[in-house]
Amino acid sequence: QVQLVESGGGSVQAGGSLRLSCAASGRTFGTYAMGWFRQAPGKEREFVAGISRRGGIINYADSVKGRFTISRDNAENTMYLQMNSLKLEDTAVYYCAAYLGAGIRDKALDYDYWGQGTQVTVSS
Repeated sequence: QVQLVESGGGSVQAGGSLRLSCAASGRTFGTYAMGWFRQAPGKEREFVAGISRRGGIINYADSVKGRFTISRDNAENTMYLQMNSLKLEDTAVYYCAAYLGAGIRDKALDYDYWGQGTQVTVSS
């Protein structure tokens, strides 16, 4: 089992940057594929980015490609999401998630463990 805690959210103007972190408990972080999801008010939770257990496979939603970068440091049990050129539509609660297994997946139902979320607000 793994426990996840997000941090780094906040308020930023459009065009700005934020870096989210997801700290994981336990000694087996490297056995979990990880992902970032987000949920805006009134909308379904959507996939943002995913990264495989060792970081060799990465995938992004089309809406964030070229602006967001996902990474992980297995020695530090932490995953990151660098968000640049933020847009108003990036405003949401961002969640990190994990599942035990290979590859990466983009469906929320495939993930077994979730953090509590961190709010990102982009203003004009």
